[in-house]
Amino acid sequence: MDKPLNRINLSIVVPLLDEEESLPELVSWIDKVCSKESYLYELILVDDGSTDNSWKVITELMSDYESLRGVRFNRNYGKSAALDVGFRYAQGDVVITMDADLQDSPDEIPALYQMIISDGYDMVSGWKKKRYDPISKTIPSKFFNYVTSKISGIRLHDFNCGLKAYRHNVIKSLTLYGEMHRYIPVIVKNQGFKKIGEKVVEHRARKYGSTKFGLERFIFGFLDLLSVTFVTKFRKRPMHLFGSLGTLSFISGTAITIYLIWRKLYHLYNHLPARDIVDQPLFFLALVAVVAGIQLFLAGFLAEMITQTDARKSDYNISESLRIAPSSQSKN
Repeated sequence: MDKPLNRINLSIVVPLLDEEESLPELVSWIDKVCSKESYLYELILVDDGSTDNSWKVITELMSDYESLRGVRFNRNYGKSAALDVGFRYAQGDVVITMDADLQDSPDEIPALYQMIISDGYDMVSGWKKKRYDPISKTIPSKFFNYVTSKISGIRLHDFNCGLKAYRHNVIKSLTLYGEMHRYIPVIVKNQGFKKIGEKVVEHRARKYGSTKFGLERFIFGFLDLLSVTFVTKFRKRPMHLFGSLGTLSFISGTAITIYLIWRKLYHLYNHLPARDIVDQPLFFLALVAVVAGIQLFLAGFLAEMITQTDARKSDYNISESLRIAPSSQSKN
């Protein structure tokens, strides 16, 4: 069966914050690449609460580029929220994300597109092998990526690269919030999409503005990794985690208590000196373990009940959403 004539080949999602200077060059570059490849594409710019003239620039660009769509938040929600909303609107067979600061090259789009369409990847992550960042960012980044790779079992060199490509059904299975954009490959894998690839991409020196991220992202990053690992593995079966920990804690506490009672009875039977059980610190540790085990069980039951009724929605306060019918041609 032939595809509908208006079927969108490619969606490009670009989250941005205060990037008014780079937007005209970025949009023009993307349009040039996509027009050359004859893609029927849409470009979705998600303004994450910019305080400069980014939204004004987007509305002006829409008169020149029919493929452009703009979404604006009332305030800054973060990159994960911007990507989540962009994915919600995306209609293309292939979805590509990139940053708006021109450090990601739109010339990488055709190769990423082909890796999804021709090579059958579910997701392809960019690897900025040669970076133009200070050593204060590159060293922590390498350590961060190494640890994430070991914990997740995904062999990628750059988990946090903004330049990524996805199959349509992959992005529709994702729900991003908090700072989960750093761990999208981990989430994708735990959603059952196993074919995750990597491509070396160009990292360009920043041309305008300054970075929006500081060193604190590496500190919070490891906390986010624990959160993502828990959510992706146990969100639908929290009792498996809480129940296991509760069982271990309860059995340990009970075993210690039985041992203390047996030891006292043994000493009394053999007319040996015996301390009261409640005079021994080990008894209180056992008591804490038993109580903690019961509490973990209760937490697991409550989590299971919440899981059955939870209808998590990523509701962001979008003040404006503009769209013109997508086209592979731009006005001259």
